[in-house]
Amino acid sequence: MNEIFNESLYKILKFGVPLAIVVITFIVALLFNKFYFAFLRKRAAYLKNNPTKYSFLGHFLTAMIYIIGFSFAIISVPQLKTIATSLLAGASILALGVTFASQQALSNIISGIFIVIFKPFRVNDRLIIRDTMSGIVEDITLRHTVIRNFENRRIIIPNSVISNEAVTNSDLKDEKVCRFLEMGISYDSDIDTAKKIMFEEVRHHPDYFDVRTEEDIKNNTPEVTVRVLSMGDSSVNLRAWVWAENSPKSFVMHCDLIESIKKRFDREGVEIPFPHRTIVEKTPKVR
Repeated sequence: MNEIFNESLYKILKFGVPLAIVVITFIVALLFNKFYFAFLRKRAAYLKNNPTKYSFLGHFLTAMIYIIGFSFAIISVPQLKTIATSLLAGASILALGVTFASQQALSNIISGIFIVIFKPFRVNDRLIIRDTMSGIVEDITLRHTVIRNFENRRIIIPNSVISNEAVTNSDLKDEKVCRFLEMGISYDSDIDTAKKIMFEEVRHHPDYFDVRTEEDIKNNTPEVTVRVLSMGDSSVNLRAWVWAENSPKSFVMHCDLIESIKKRFDREGVEIPFPHRTIVEKTPKVR
């Protein structure tokens, strides 16, 4: 009876301990993820615009929890422990095989580490990639970077790919943005009136950001620069240099200014031209 009990207990321990270790590993990893990233979100205001390294560290520690937990589970099985010892003897061959098999995965991890260290972009930065994809960096994991575009969809880009791309970062070091506001007026319209309207509308917008230095103010440098840009086929093209504190405010201000300047042009008789076409009708000669 004792022998049967001991044999049953041995089997339970033999398979139960590794299974328990695996279950505990999953539970610990899930709890760590839950509490770590909840803490990170609460501290977002303190971290301001750079929670990148903390987010990446969370993903790295989660991966380490799984690796350590599964390693203990394997070692706890005598048969697997023997196999593991044999494999350890040929570790160099195994490492070479794993390197070739997981070259892309390792490349993504290394690229992710370089992104976190050198910070070409960070979590919450606004990026434009290949001039076709744009959005806000939501997360940087061990394998990929997650970008939330302005339609609230996620773009998943492997770290090794994005690290080799030319990226426009609107928030790197200096968040101020200069946006060109271009308007065309007809050749019959008064240029000075149009420039005055554009100057006043930009200057009075609540999101306009004055970037003049003390020296510029002392030298009476205009608060808003408005110049004649070019002479088009049917219009005189004007440009205003419009500064904003950041990209979101710049976009909203640009939309507001197009509307307000158009209304001022209408009220003050400044014409915005549209294409004209002259049709010449010829009568065939009678022979």
